[in-house]
Amino acid sequence: MMIHDSKRGPWRAICATALAATAIAAIGPRGVALGTSGDEAETTWKIYADQVFTEPGNVLENCLLLVQDGKIKALAAGRSVSDDDDVISVACVTAGMVDASAGLHTGYTSVEQSQEIQPQRRAQDSLDVFDHRWHRQARSGVTTTIVSPYDRNVIGGLSVAVKTAGSDTVADRIVAADVCVRGAIGSLPSSGNRPWGRPTDFYQRRPTTRMGVEWEWRKAMYDAGFAAQDESRAFDGSAELGSVLAGETPLCIQAWATQDVRTAIFLKEEMQAEGFGEINLIVDAAAEAWKEPDLLVRSNTAVILPPFTAGGRMREGAFMPWGAAKTLVDLGIRVALSSHGAKPAGARLANQAGFAMRGGLTLDEALAAVTTAPAEMFGIGDQVGKVRTGGAADLVLWNGTPFEATSRIVGVLVDGNLVLDPR
Repeated sequence: MMIHDSKRGPWRAICATALAATAIAAIGPRGVALGTSGDEAETTWKIYADQVFTEPGNVLENCLLLVQDGKIKALAAGRSVSDDDDVISVACVTAGMVDASAGLHTGYTSVEQSQEIQPQRRAQDSLDVFDHRWHRQARSGVTTTIVSPYDRNVIGGLSVAVKTAGSDTVADRIVAADVCVRGAIGSLPSSGNRPWGRPTDFYQRRPTTRMGVEWEWRKAMYDAGFAAQDESRAFDGSAELGSVLAGETPLCIQAWATQDVRTAIFLKEEMQAEGFGEINLIVDAAAEAWKEPDLLVRSNTAVILPPFTAGGRMREGAFMPWGAAKTLVDLGIRVALSSHGAKPAGARLANQAGFAMRGGLTLDEALAAVTTAPAEMFGIGDQVGKVRTGGAADLVLWNGTPFEATSRIVGVLVDGNLVLDPR
């Protein structure tokens, strides 16, 4: 038995394994619980793996997992399984991946564009659980995703953490609501707006430039800061922005290019200097964040990197090298990877982790960037991102070492339901 966990003494490890083995022995053949009906059998599984990556830096060798009623009931390391044992056997198991920016919003219907500042709008109110993209994400190993409003407003609203499979009811799939206030800096929020000429619709307005977008951000944050001090100055969304200024709700800003990353960080620092509070800032799509390492470290800003491209070029003229993630991680910056809703089979979240490893990340660092790091950024680390007894059975089954070019995802469980069957 090998348990790479310095916090456990040998006796605790032996006792834990013995208890887990006893629990697993009470379960019959694969997918069938002794003494249960056929309906209940579908939520009970025995999975054997050569390695189980419970979290970055912790691996259980030759481990048998018992999944029951959507939870991980037991983990028994150091087990040997013969060909006669009726279990699902795979090479490796990791926690279900968390995509911090999968783009599973419903486009223009996910934002209210009659105003640029809409922090009170909730992305979950426009979710479509029947969208085929959920199925694509789940089968690619993403079990939880952060869904944000479409970045066409300066401040689009509140994001939500959602399981990628399960109930047909949105409320049943929500891991946590209002995990951040979402907005954007750059050319996208102002695109389509028209400042001059005869007003024919609500797009006849500012901002129309990057400078205008920055002005909208500063005005909204100052107004919210004053509203927190004087209730008579409250407005729609001031409570949500007040929570951001208080550091209670993270602020996630999409900013691709260097000047936009700088603007987001300077906004955070300006609000702090003015005495309005400490913003917990996350910069999404931060392709050129690697150019501003000192700013990121100084401001304790977290980063979500967009999908890698062959040539490094992406939106807003930004450039991101293969080693961007490694550069940031080595500086102690919190980094998550994302797929941004990529459609090609070779461009999804697991592939991004593999590309980051080619750029220098270790396996543990890459695993953290798609599991624990995004989960902790959005305050759901106690619910998803790790393989642990009693935790949600969100699992990815591999036929080889995770993220290697020769390895494939052969099975996925979301809340104990087998979304992709390795058999």
